[in-house]
Amino acid sequence: MHTYIIAEMSANHCGDKNLAKEIIKKAKEIGADAVKIQTYTADTITIDCKNPEFMIKDGLWDGQSLYELYKKAYTPWEWQGELKQYADKIGIDFFSTPFDYTAVDFLESINVPCYKIASFEAIDYPLIKYAAKFGKPMIISTGISSFKEIQEAVEACKSAGNNDITLLKCTSSYPAELEDMNIITIKDMIEKFSSQGVKIGLSDHSMSIIPVVSAVALGASVIEKHLTLDRSLGGEDSGFSLNIEEFHQMIQAVRDTEKALGRVNYDINEENRKYARSLYAVKNIQKGEKFTSENVRSIRPSNGLEPKYYEEVLTKTANCDIKFGTPLKTEFLS
Repeated sequence: MHTYIIAEMSANHCGDKNLAKEIIKKAKEIGADAVKIQTYTADTITIDCKNPEFMIKDGLWDGQSLYELYKKAYTPWEWQGELKQYADKIGIDFFSTPFDYTAVDFLESINVPCYKIASFEAIDYPLIKYAAKFGKPMIISTGISSFKEIQEAVEACKSAGNNDITLLKCTSSYPAELEDMNIITIKDMIEKFSSQGVKIGLSDHSMSIIPVVSAVALGASVIEKHLTLDRSLGGEDSGFSLNIEEFHQMIQAVRDTEKALGRVNYDINEENRKYARSLYAVKNIQKGEKFTSENVRSIRPSNGLEPKYYEEVLTKTANCDIKFGTPLKTEFLS
């Protein structure tokens, strides 16, 4: 079992290409499997409008328009090919979330290995179909989708001939509170979608590693989490991103969880088994004497008859002298 761990860079490069490269480098060093960015411009994701519905209320970005936020947070497209080359060079997967057709076309030109669809685009089935048609693995967050819409997103991929689909349980709050995450849903998603060949994972915006470990224990095969070099550097996503040390601890916790989960195993540890209980003579017993609760007990270790025979033994008598501390054997019974 190897859970695929994605370090989401998003806006944590703070507009500095060298900082973006450093995040990729650190993600590789601490054991992440991939780094993900986002491919959009303010004009491809929204419009420059300050009508009430375009204004953000509350949270980390309170008072900004969507356009203002995305203008600050985007990753310049002219960096992305270079970042992809750098990631390839040091040996870590690098891909992106496209937000429109032009982004998909651009990402195809730099040959990303897969596509991630964000929660708020997961109901844009034409976009899903367009990305899916290139035949690369599709990862879809489900943070704002109903069950019916999640199923429709899967069908959109399959209608484009793409069956390599991973759904990520997601709570689209920034940061997400633990009591809102409902990680147990992952178990239900696995039960409902595994028969369709769909894998299940978690996109986590909380500031804890507990949801990640819980998700892996429930069977998640992919984890996505935001990574920053240092929250004090700022960046629009720093308020719900783990720093390098925290992300490394998360990865170690996942790998330890994988070890502990192991495999289905009912094998007996014979070395430990010898200390299991069995039936012993706890008093000297004379030939012809009846076995009783006073002279026979279930104790450790396991050299005698198994305790399941205790009640039957109490109906028998000894056919030989049996010394205190002797494990009972079938041949002693009559």
